[in-house]
Amino acid sequence: MNILAIDTSTDFCSAALWRDGQVVERSASAGQSHSTLLMSMVDAVLAESGLALAAVDGVAFGEGPGSFTGLRIACAVAQGLAFSSDLPVAGVSTLHAMAAACAAPRVVCCLDARMQEVYHAAYRLDEQGLWLEVSAPRVCAPLQIPFVDGNGWTGCGSGFAVYGEVLRERLGSSLCAVRQDIFPHARDIAALAAPVFAAGRGLPAEQAAPIYIRDKVALKTAER
Repeated sequence: MNILAIDTSTDFCSAALWRDGQVVERSASAGQSHSTLLMSMVDAVLAESGLALAAVDGVAFGEGPGSFTGLRIACAVAQGLAFSSDLPVAGVSTLHAMAAACAAPRVVCCLDARMQEVYHAAYRLDEQGLWLEVSAPRVCAPLQIPFVDGNGWTGCGSGFAVYGEVLRERLGSSLCAVRQDIFPHARDIAALAAPVFAAGRGLPAEQAAPIYIRDKVALKTAER
């Protein structure tokens, strides 16, 4: 299968072309330039792979949580690409993609959500190598993330870079390692989307939608 994937949910921007497990990718720290960089990355991975967009089996995107603007960009671009070549789409949780990137059997994912909160989820691998959701994605204060059972959990994401001390205190001895450098990436989104497309569970482009988790964009003056 040939799967094109994109992600603009954080300050990083990435695109990847997944061909039966082989990946061509582009990524960069984009700041506020996602909309400028993303299409050139898509063109680059398609060109390096020697594929036209019409030869792709599906378009995957990081559906959230993350930056509201970034999620809208990824969803809109995925829809546009899918519409142009009549392709199915698949949204993949950015937190799930972070767990996959960690290469650890038990992962607590925390993205900085601003406003003194984190986007949180926890996953573990089962005996078949499939990811199980232990804690569903949510937004909460660092001190309110759910506890996890047992030891051997790896914490990952920008939430640990910003609120590391609080999160370590909350998780205690359950935590064995921390990877602050992990962020959602198109290569992991593509790999997670592969079984979705293989099973024929891709969606029509018009059904693609971001997953925001929360509606509030900024703190009020009194709250700040």
